[in-house]
Amino acid sequence: MKARIVVVGSFNTDLTAYMERMPRPGETVHGRKFVIGPGGKGSNQAIAAARLGAEVIFVGRVGQDVFSEIALRTWEQEGINTRFVVRDAENSTGVAPIFVDDSGENSIVVILGANLAVSTMDVDAAADVIAQADIVVTQLEITDDTTAYALKVARERGIRTILNPAPAGHVSRDLLALADFITPNETELEGLAGTSGAQVEDAARSLISRDDQNVIVTLGAQGACWVHRAGASIIPAFKVDVVDTTGAGDAFNGGLAVALAEGKGLQDAIAFANATAALCVTRPGTAPSMPQRSEVEALLARA
Repeated sequence: MKARIVVVGSFNTDLTAYMERMPRPGETVHGRKFVIGPGGKGSNQAIAAARLGAEVIFVGRVGQDVFSEIALRTWEQEGINTRFVVRDAENSTGVAPIFVDDSGENSIVVILGANLAVSTMDVDAAADVIAQADIVVTQLEITDDTTAYALKVARERGIRTILNPAPAGHVSRDLLALADFITPNETELEGLAGTSGAQVEDAARSLISRDDQNVIVTLGAQGACWVHRAGASIIPAFKVDVVDTTGAGDAFNGGLAVALAEGKGLQDAIAFANATAALCVTRPGTAPSMPQRSEVEALLARA
């Protein structure tokens, strides 16, 4: 039986420009290539999970514009259930201009549009499928109130939850307390913990409010640091040739959700997520770079 994952989150159309280096303030540089494609943290994570073999239900909003057609066409191609996606007549589909330099680093501006209209009523409409899920995943490209409500609805039904606290910003302790797994990168961790220069383990542990919570900090080429009340450990990354780091965190979260939903232990689940993220960064783009299950299993087999 397939893992069943509900993603409550965002869709943004990625508008990606590739260039030799990032422009300085006030400077114009020439780019080499421009690509329009599906993105948004919620959608990327849903696509990652679907390609890894899960049954995925998406809860969110898009506008009634050309960018929404990209979303719906993409989800249909990936086999994602869109029964709980609202076509919003009052807000545009989210967009994200992305700049990628030759080193693979990126800068992103997100205009969230209809994502900010995702409401508690949208979550309530999907309450029955949330109750049947193995994992519920959410992020911070919808309002904090809706994110917290989605986590609360899942928790009340005994469903495990992943909060990817991205993009970086302040998040209330009450919201963090609702998640079973919190998955920041180092920048996001610094914002959440309110510390600069602190040890990753100490900063991550400061987010934990109950014994059954886990914080998993993604560390790029160093892998991921798993922190819980009783200790911490590093699960190493896979060495690959980096082309584009955009979407790596989303690949990690999609992989983690699938592995946990399938019953893997947390250390093995993190290794599976690391492999998913490693393959993602070897190719350009966000959603298009999410790997297939066979690729992840092949990489794990070589480790």
